[in-house]
Amino acid sequence: MSFTIKKIDHVQLAGPKGCEEAAREFFGEILGLTEVEKPEELKKRGGVWFEFGTFQIHIGVEEPFAPAKKAHPAFVVENIEDLKARLQGKQVDFTSDDNLPGASRIHVHDPFGNRIEFLEWV
Repeated sequence: MSFTIKKIDHVQLAGPKGCEEAAREFFGEILGLTEVEKPEELKKRGGVWFEFGTFQIHIGVEEPFAPAKKAHPAFVVENIEDLKARLQGKQVDFTSDDNLPGASRIHVHDPFGNRIEFLEWV
């Protein structure tokens, strides 16, 4: 084979038209991700991009919009108990899930209903 897949550059989640401010509040203010400027040509499509480390999450506008209920990104977290406390303090519901041996994990829905998993290997 002459190619190698090296890493994930970004994950895209969909949001409805006008989703940008709610995305900034959830992904930026609550989760603490850094917003990055979209390329000029892509700004007219709407949506907003965030990054952490060397990865990005792109929230893209999709019409008609339907949230991802099963498909989801899963993010490894350090100090998941602190994340749970942060979510509770911001009135963000989450579901704990102990079905993965060796992991403490929760499922959250973003403001648009997309499922997101956070886990910490213990």
